[in-house]
Amino acid sequence: MTSADQNAVQGGAQGEGLGPDVALTITGRNVEVPEHFQERVSGKLAKIAKLDPTLNSFHVELKHEPNPRREQEAERIQITATGSGHLARAEAKEDTFYNALDAAVAKLERSLRKVKARRTTPMSGHRAPKGTGKLAAELEAEQKAAQAREAAAQGPYDVDPYEDQVEDLTPGQVVRTKVHSNAPRSVDDALSEMELVGHDFYLFINEETNRPAVVYRRHAFDYGLIELADEAEAEAGEK
Repeated sequence: MTSADQNAVQGGAQGEGLGPDVALTITGRNVEVPEHFQERVSGKLAKIAKLDPTLNSFHVELKHEPNPRREQEAERIQITATGSGHLARAEAKEDTFYNALDAAVAKLERSLRKVKARRTTPMSGHRAPKGTGKLAAELEAEQKAAQAREAAAQGPYDVDPYEDQVEDLTPGQVVRTKVHSNAPRSVDDALSEMELVGHDFYLFINEETNRPAVVYRRHAFDYGLIELADEAEAEAGEK
């Protein structure tokens, strides 16, 4: 594994790199990260940092997936951008790390622009403003295209190389547990966080009701909100 810090990747052929107050870490899993690629990453992320000046840290992970059946998606890049109180993440798989970098940066930029539009456009209730509809459509189309490519690459004779190494495999088990700290926040802030991390739902504590809640995507670029309450509160809310 190789790692490069921010001071080693400024400048380069891509133009001005990240500023001195923005940390950049690049790690490679089973791959070496050449200096010219580090410079390219810094130049690409400098545009993202200008789009959201609150971002102060970037972590870029490169991974080569040696699957001959998926050579067109063998190089994976994940970018995690962290700011004050929020983070944004984007991932892409392509035939080269250069193409994967371009795709991941483009996804990250679209997510940030969508959130920026939400924050600068007057809200009506909790519906998405019309100005974000086009951006949401592009994101949904991109997700569907990625799923279609993955399905096309999955051949009928694909075999799990680790199948023989797993004993007593029982499906339907809880295989991962996470606990996240979460300060109470508004519904609109929760929607923005959901868009930044690229998920279809977001669990949070609603600051208006102090209840556990979930916002989620619905059809036609709308959102839904679910809250937990005790039986008496739930029955009172239905009357």
